[in-house]
Amino acid sequence: MVTVRLATPLRKFSDGKPEIKVSGSTVREVIENIDREKPGFKERVLENDEIKQFINIFHNNEDVRFKQGLDTPVAEDDVISILPAVSGG
Repeated sequence: MVTVRLATPLRKFSDGKPEIKVSGSTVREVIENIDREKPGFKERVLENDEIKQFINIFHNNEDVRFKQGLDTPVAEDDVISILPAVSGG
């Protein structure tokens, strides 16, 4: 299973835990599997089947936008981090 790290605003989908273990062979499958258990997750991170503009998804510390996007393959010991962009001023 893949370790998924969730930023605080997304932890309502993990019962408050910072990390969860999820099965899947791609980033997309991991997101869909989380959504199966916790409906509403997918719509918080994806829009029109693409990563929302202000959501960052990292696969082993590399932005998936610079890899294969949602189709980036994942292995059992990989880490996916899902972080909403933070702004301030």
